[in-house]
Amino acid sequence: MNSSVRVGRVVGVPLRMHWSVPLLAVLLAYGLGRQALPALAPGRSVAVYAVASVIGAVLLMGSLLLHETAHAATARRKKIPVQDVTLWALGGVTRMGRPRTATAALAVAVSGPLTSVVVGGVAFGAGIGLDRLTGWTVPAAVLVWLGWANLFLGVFNLLPATPLDGGRVLQALLWWRTGDRQRADRVSARSGQVVGVLLAAFGWISFLRGAPSGLWLVLVGCFITVVAGAERQRAVLHTAVQGVRVADAMSSPVTAGPDWLTVQRFIDEVAVNSRHSILPLLDFEGRPSGIVQVRRLAAIPGAHREGLRVREVATPSAQCAAAAPNDLLNEVLDRLGPGTGMPILVVDAGRLAGIVTATDLSRLMRRHALGGQGPGLAAG
Repeated sequence: MNSSVRVGRVVGVPLRMHWSVPLLAVLLAYGLGRQALPALAPGRSVAVYAVASVIGAVLLMGSLLLHETAHAATARRKKIPVQDVTLWALGGVTRMGRPRTATAALAVAVSGPLTSVVVGGVAFGAGIGLDRLTGWTVPAAVLVWLGWANLFLGVFNLLPATPLDGGRVLQALLWWRTGDRQRADRVSARSGQVVGVLLAAFGWISFLRGAPSGLWLVLVGCFITVVAGAERQRAVLHTAVQGVRVADAMSSPVTAGPDWLTVQRFIDEVAVNSRHSILPLLDFEGRPSGIVQVRRLAAIPGAHREGLRVREVATPSAQCAAAAPNDLLNEVLDRLGPGTGMPILVVDAGRLAGIVTATDLSRLMRRHALGGQGPGLAAG
């Protein structure tokens, strides 16, 4: 996620924090200190409420981290590659590869809400017990608030709306029931779009009726709608490429250049003669060694272009997606790990045979929408 910084590791994967997290913590602390705590434990000083609210906000952020950690840990147990965990204003995001089975997808999806419900139940029970046994009203109130917040988080995330966990649960159950992953993806994404619109509408009506918190629902609803739309497009893509081999979708021949050239020579001799915005690189033995973006080359100041080799500003082949010409395209897309993506280098016996770009996939989707059959998507 853009505008996030790495702050550590959790269950073996990088932990990142978006700039909006401190803002979220401040808003949570403000609401807790000004409204929740005075109602649950009246008669305390402003300083007591302030300290307790900060502690409560930090504990809730820790709960959000536990929620995402459960997703990441379950995914790793199911042999699903996980790129990172990012906390941001609307909770958290765990970026990972696509599960290979419906049971694995279901296990990953339910792990987060289940963790939130357990944490919520423990915190709520601890708060009630602390109040009855010790009379420490303010700490007990913080725990009760934390419990309710986690229970709400767990239940809200189970709404049948991709990208919420409930949408993932719906997708996994439909996949398991029908055996059709693409259909399950499309249904869960469509459900996400519907729920997102309903949430945004309800939030806007609530705001117009005097509830400022309605704006939060509008934001969440819009986010769900946009992401669900992207998920639906992805599902349509996977349907369009069913049975299509990589060789039938790739652009070939494709312009490639030696990775030992300086940036300036590469621009003059290779980039200016190419139609593509991303160009493959070849090593001394003629094997693919990476890719470079034309816009990345254009951003390099002219004074530095003679002193840099193009491979120094390229993405190495180890971080690029690769496939053989006879591979099925849907299987290649399924196994794309976090951190890899378009384009896909097509390699045959160690030599570059072609490249599959986002434009090639868009052409496939248009062909599928028109009812076109058969291979033969030439470069363009």
